Amino acid sequence: MNKFTMTINGQQSQSTQYVDVINPATGQAFAQCQQGNVDDLNQAVASAKSAFNAWSQTSSAERKAKMLALAAALEANMPELMALVTQETGKPMGGLNNVGSGMEVGGSIAWTQMTAELELAVDVVQDNKDARIEVHRKPLGVVGSITPWNWPLMIAIWHIIPALRTGNTVVIKPSELTPLSTLRFVELANEILPAGVLNVVTGEGDVGHALTTHKDVSKIIFTGSTQTGKNIMSASSCNLKRLTLELGGNDAGIVLPDVDVKATAKQLFAACFHNNGQTCAALKRLYVHASIYEEVCQEMAQLAKQVSVGNGLDEGVELGPIQNAKQLQIVVDLAADAKACGGRFLAGGNKIAGEGYFFEPTIVADLTDGCRLVDEEPFGPIVPIIKFSDVDAVIAKANENDAGLGGSIWSADVVKATELAKRMECGSVWINTHGAIQPNAPFGGIKQSGFGVEFGLYGLEEYTSIQTLRIPK
Repeated sequence: MNKFTMTINGQQSQSTQYVDVINPATGQAFAQCQQGNVDDLNQAVASAKSAFNAWSQTSSAERKAKMLALAAALEANMPELMALVTQETGKPMGGLNNVGSGMEVGGSIAWTQMTAELELAVDVVQDNKDARIEVHRKPLGVVGSITPWNWPLMIAIWHIIPALRTGNTVVIKPSELTPLSTLRFVELANEILPAGVLNVVTGEGDVGHALTTHKDVSKIIFTGSTQTGKNIMSASSCNLKRLTLELGGNDAGIVLPDVDVKATAKQLFAACFHNNGQTCAALKRLYVHASIYEEVCQEMAQLAKQVSVGNGLDEGVELGPIQNAKQLQIVVDLAADAKACGGRFLAGGNKIAGEGYFFEPTIVADLTDGCRLVDEEPFGPIVPIIKFSDVDAVIAKANENDAGLGGSIWSADVVKATELAKRMECGSVWINTHGAIQPNAPFGGIKQSGFGVEFGLYGLEEYTSIQTLRIPK
């Protein structure tokens, strides 16, 4: 069984404490990784702090070159990283609409390349006979990254690369459920970066808490649940750390009566079920106009019955397992509650017998707001379809939810859809698609979905502080 180690100050840790990593498709251990502790975390932060001065003084061109080298390392090791992602998350190598581990590693490469090209230029706000006033963007120091289990490598890249690009150093703590692809990437990165610039420490909640409360950490970026985000916000107040929190989503999609039902249903299904529904910005509440409601329900149910579910390492598999037993139980409980609420199960609704954490792709009709499956984020392969007749009322319903990550409007009239989209209370809104994030457009949530943004120049600025420089003439 392969063993994976932490990297601290450019060196592989010598810890003798290891824990199993489970393949959710089998429920069995397939590798082991070191179990880090608070002492390891403190050592990593000290290393990052020591490396910051030299790294922050490197030129933008030099850091850009290093980021492009990291992208090349990802590309050179793509097959190995894909296999690790599939085994630790369960997602297929290819996946539904090619959203699988190939997309995760490929996206990691693209985001790294795109971010490498970004520049935060000096902003001259005054230049006259009295003075020249410049606004500079300065790196913060040590950035702490805490990542989730659903997209472990790509979200690590989203955190790490902009932090390094702007001259910060990083300590990352991956999810204890999916640490391997991150551990391997950091190991590869340390063949390119100076020692201490990028460190990784594994472990449980005590390690995460030590990172969020550490006096020498200047910023925390976290992707995960809303409750954990609130805990991090409270813990980080000890030294007024900067925060970027990308938290849970319960994205609503509103389907107007003028759509091509058959074509739209395929797109809706992909938006709901890619990565088995385990994506923050997946479509999770589907509101469909009454005039096409039954037709959309039946099309979605047919697609759910046809999709291929299985071990992500097998050829042709579109959906894998739920990543862990705890999340599987959440989905089971939500399905039971939906039945108690009178939900009409058009497809699925049950665990799949056998090894692994599999659940049938599930479509539930005839629910309303107030049912748990509508009000709560399931983070699994189960979608409620809710009937509406009045557009103004359904937008109000969509906005009542505490989450505010993403939303979408589906209509043949793009102008009308755009106007309706502006009324949705969420950080991103898409027309006739959902979850289409890209590295040059900012992405983040409002309300209980967090604050701060990632990607592009807006995201890059989150890793800097402003310094205003006044030069007299």
